[in-house]
Amino acid sequence: MGPVGAPAPGLRAEVVSLIFKAVRDGRPYPDHGLSTRDWAMIPPRQVRMDTLVTTKRELALDALLADDSTFYGDLFPHAVQWHGELYLEDGVHRALRAALQQRNVIHVRVLDLDALTPVQAPAGPPTATIPAQPPVPNPRRV
Repeated sequence: MGPVGAPAPGLRAEVVSLIFKAVRDGRPYPDHGLSTRDWAMIPPRQVRMDTLVTTKRELALDALLADDSTFYGDLFPHAVQWHGELYLEDGVHRALRAALQQRNVIHVRVLDLDALTPVQAPAGPPTATIPAQPPVPNPRRV
């Protein structure tokens, strides 16, 4: 018999994310330069917490337990969408508090950097260097 919590012989153990999709230390996306007032212009939307990647590995327990933690800040957490991922930039304490209340969806202000960054032009020759093709004959006239 194996240790407590170990899978039975022949079964595979699966790792399940409990709250967030992943935990990072730092922001992988470029600086967006948004102020608190700019963030307030973005309407909040519902986001599943298991789709969020945090940008902070540590949190202050006193901030998590404080009754007035959002008194001076935004009521909604801030997330940045970058390369298809949602990064929780601000509000990890609020998100964790919601998780402790058995909620798996929270309202978040999301800045979509994917929509704001220009699409890269495909690699290859410019269209001006491609030779013109002869016209296609009309099959009804042949």
